[in-house]
Amino acid sequence: MTAPPGGAAPADAAPTVVLSRKLIWTIFGALMASMFLASLDQSIVGTALPTIVGELSGVEHQAWVVTAYILGVAIVMPLYGKFGDLYGRRVPFLIAIALFTVASAGAGFTQSFGGLVFWRGMQGLGGGGLMILSQAIIADIVPARERGKYMGPMGALFGISAVLGPLLGGLFTDHADWRWCFWLNIPIGIAAFVAAVLALKLPSHRSRRPVDIAGILTMAVGTAGLVLTTSWTSLSGESGYDWSDTRLLGLVAVTAVAIAAFIVVELRATEPLIPLRLFANRTFLIATSIGFVIGMGMFAALSFLPTFLQMSTGAGVTESGLLMIPMMAGVMLTAIASGGLITKTGRYKIYPIVGMAIAAAAVAWLTTLTGDTSTVQFGVMIFVLGVGLGLVMQPVVLAVQNAVDPHEIGTATSSNNFFREIGASLGVALFGTIFTGRLSDRLTDVFATVPPEAAGQLEGSAESITPQAVQNLPEPLHSGVIDAYADALAPAFWYLVPLLLIGFVLALFLREVKLGNEAGMVARGEAVMAD
Repeated sequence: MTAPPGGAAPADAAPTVVLSRKLIWTIFGALMASMFLASLDQSIVGTALPTIVGELSGVEHQAWVVTAYILGVAIVMPLYGKFGDLYGRRVPFLIAIALFTVASAGAGFTQSFGGLVFWRGMQGLGGGGLMILSQAIIADIVPARERGKYMGPMGALFGISAVLGPLLGGLFTDHADWRWCFWLNIPIGIAAFVAAVLALKLPSHRSRRPVDIAGILTMAVGTAGLVLTTSWTSLSGESGYDWSDTRLLGLVAVTAVAIAAFIVVELRATEPLIPLRLFANRTFLIATSIGFVIGMGMFAALSFLPTFLQMSTGAGVTESGLLMIPMMAGVMLTAIASGGLITKTGRYKIYPIVGMAIAAAAVAWLTTLTGDTSTVQFGVMIFVLGVGLGLVMQPVVLAVQNAVDPHEIGTATSSNNFFREIGASLGVALFGTIFTGRLSDRLTDVFATVPPEAAGQLEGSAESITPQAVQNLPEPLHSGVIDAYADALAPAFWYLVPLLLIGFVLALFLREVKLGNEAGMVARGEAVMAD
């Protein structure tokens, strides 16, 4: 057996866990419940956010509610992956569930905006662990050859929660209390914790290697700087910063120094947080690069399409989220189907290739959006995009897990997800800058045509126009504003097409390593498969 790169103490001579089919499916159920918690919370707050910040007097700083969660998730991803490899995944997983559940209660009962931001950050610290450890635990208990049929539903779960989240958020806000967006997590979290305590029979062990404190600190500073920079530059008006602001430039400088220091530290560390030698593994490098590209492209599209729908159709926030159902249906369909086919055939390379080609074609199709595009045509467009994305997301994680040493499954999984999260932050910021710049120019032209006597109908300026105000505008102003949004958004997608084509080319070079027949725990001598 390969010596553990992480320096973990070897397992006992007699494995302590027998992986029966019943135990695997029981653990899988606990993991799905936990992942549902984390994924639902990424989308449920969006529809309730205007009401939340209004009640807690935080309208001017509402972006912090989202940024705090993203920041928490991004920072802890590498930590959970590494500590799971070093000490075992059971205790970190239980800590993640408990932290997420307690933070949800805190967010639900808070009476101040500052308190809400704090508890959202705490939720992120738990949610990041739930996402990473769930994927790593599946690799621990299921051989790569059979893992597709489990990872497919995990990918589909994100699609379900992305649709269900905005719907529940809107329903709670309109018919109950926005605090149920957080209180809902309490019973689910308690149930998931109990299920994990009873079902998660995973070994714990000790590491003889020192913890990479310097790596943790420099990674945290660098990650926080990246997330904050991309968040603040993607905002508009008083909430954001432009590149002439010395505060933003100072943040960028600190971020660059922290990233450079992190690389130096990791090259010298005895037990690095993210071993840079992983990037010498061709499969890891290419699969992680594809994940980075997917993060940039997917989240950029998801962030701005609902806004276009609200402006063009007059749909409310909840309704615009529901109009994204076709995309999630596409993700669910191909994530589950590809997972089953991978298990049946043992081949996975073709799915990222086909998926990236379809996603690139779908984004190119989105460049034809106009103010007259029907909801049916729009639904078909985003369904095709979802089909492409569903073929890529889980197979690249499987490729990473299959290509690394069994002792580094957690570290490799968390690194892949970490770079996808960073890609998402960068993608949203860059696309947002392009889109809002074009939109501001076009709305200025539209507003310039308004006669002085009609100016009062606009309820503000080009920077403060709302979907409700747009629907109340007389013609031709109504059509002019909608066309301005379409004309700003559609061509902006051309900037994403080359990015996704790069992902397609990378997928062509992805080496298809034969899927292993041993679960991670079995390969490490910690478990045996039941007959």
